[in-house]
Amino acid sequence: MTKRKTTMGALALTSAAALALTGCGSAAGDGEAAGEPITIAVFNGWDEGIAASELWKAVLEDKGYAVELEYADPAAVYNGIAAGDYDVTLDTWLPLTHADYIAEYGDDMVDLGVWNDEAQLTFAVNEDAPIDSLDELAANADLFDSTIIGIESGSGLATVTDEAVIPGYGLEAFDHLTSSTPAMLTELKTATDAGENVLVTLWRPHWAYDAFPIKDLEDPKGLLGDAEGIHSFASTSFEQEQPEVFAWLSAFKMDSETLYSLENAMFNEYDGDDYGQVVQEWIGQNQEWVDALTS
Repeated sequence: MTKRKTTMGALALTSAAALALTGCGSAAGDGEAAGEPITIAVFNGWDEGIAASELWKAVLEDKGYAVELEYADPAAVYNGIAAGDYDVTLDTWLPLTHADYIAEYGDDMVDLGVWNDEAQLTFAVNEDAPIDSLDELAANADLFDSTIIGIESGSGLATVTDEAVIPGYGLEAFDHLTSSTPAMLTELKTATDAGENVLVTLWRPHWAYDAFPIKDLEDPKGLLGDAEGIHSFASTSFEQEQPEVFAWLSAFKMDSETLYSLENAMFNEYDGDDYGQVVQEWIGQNQEWVDALTS
């Protein structure tokens, strides 16, 4: 499996993290120093956010901005943006997954809009599992050792699982194991490689759907929510301080197929934690699309 930066070596258990993106470009043009660096925070383990942030790191570097990556957990990210310590985060799922954070901090942040509108929380199983729906799980608990392999305990997906899916589908006999997204992916790979049944909490868009033989369980009660949008949120001062980058990020759009392509290059086809060269190679293969991000 792919490592995720320095805090995720060998897919160790982690809680959450964020990336910070710093720039020395001015609103006037490429590469001119202008005040404080730009910071973008992204949660560790949420690959779409890591991929989008690495992409923008490369794009801004190509425009002459200096870029630096740092880490923080989700609460610290939103608190930091609201306080002006971070400028932007690219991985806010609404209206469900990160709603609690937006309710708490939203008045002190600016919504830059949706860059992907195909996000969906899911329960996934191996594609040859003999069930197709969440309402079949309770009667087939033994097929999955009565275990739901989850991600970070503080995530919106874990909350929805505990507060809605488990009681709503009568899954109280299941153990919901929460640790980290990398640990979940390790278990998913191990089970599918061995041809064993496995039940995980997951989400779309995610490269795991291209990498592993898995399928989503239907959610007839709609307890996982409808498709969500992935938003970028910024500090209230970001537009004034960096209007050029603010405009680029506000216009940013990325469909799931394009995102899968980047994620596969970074997390599936590449075994390492320094994504710079991989992202540059991907950009070279998608140059026209990337150029349009800042046109």
